[in-house]
Amino acid sequence: MTDITTTLTQRGQRYGDFTGQSKITQDIKRAMRQGNWPDLSDPQRECLEMLAVKISRILNGDPDYHDNWHDIIGYTTLVAETINRNPNQK
Repeated sequence: MTDITTTLTQRGQRYGDFTGQSKITQDIKRAMRQGNWPDLSDPQRECLEMLAVKISRILNGDPDYHDNWHDIIGYTTLVAETINRNPNQK
């Protein structure tokens, strides 16, 4: 079993310093809330918040880590599918 110190060290090597990554994430989230945030559905908001995390990890850590880019595609696909199934639902 991996202890938490090992896990945090590995994540830090992949994503960079947590404080820096957190700052970027929160800046992105603040910017998103300046737009039509109240008009978005929960899945749309959740997707955008997850994208903020993924983007901040890319900017603060390893930009070549495939998983972050792959996850971005996954989250946006989920929202697109939700909109196709329920085009007028919020």
